[in-house]
Amino acid sequence: MAKLKIDRQASDNTYLHKDFHSALNTGLEYLETHYSEQAVRDYLRQFTLAWYAPLTKSLREKGLSVLREHYERIFALEGGVAEFHETPDDLQIDVHENPAVTHMRAQKIAISPLFVETVRTVGKTLCENTPFDAELLHYDETTGRYTQRFYRRGL
Repeated sequence: MAKLKIDRQASDNTYLHKDFHSALNTGLEYLETHYSEQAVRDYLRQFTLAWYAPLTKSLREKGLSVLREHYERIFALEGGVAEFHETPDDLQIDVHENPAVTHMRAQKIAISPLFVETVRTVGKTLCENTPFDAELLHYDETTGRYTQRFYRRGL
């Protein structure tokens, strides 16, 4: 009998990692329970500095448009709904449907009160050593809706 060989790559598959958010949520709860709220922020900062180093480098070199492109791609892949308002010195993201929170709520998973730090701490850390900063203007813990602003420092 002849062997059938199938060559596939990860890029051949539909992007889907909804349970990543559930695992992250559980990890945040563990860190908070066994260490502290600051341990959660420290972990997210360390992760962001390592994982998103290329994004931060691009932000430093090219400006806020790289963040818009990044978030547009992520929300398109995960089924989130967001509006973007951008100038060369300011980017505001209004997230109407947060796919991570929507998924966890549908699974009846209790969301860590510190899940907000996946927005606030990650955003601030993305901007470290760049001309930009970030602030979380609004976050609804029930729905995950939020408004985040990235802006050029000193303006």
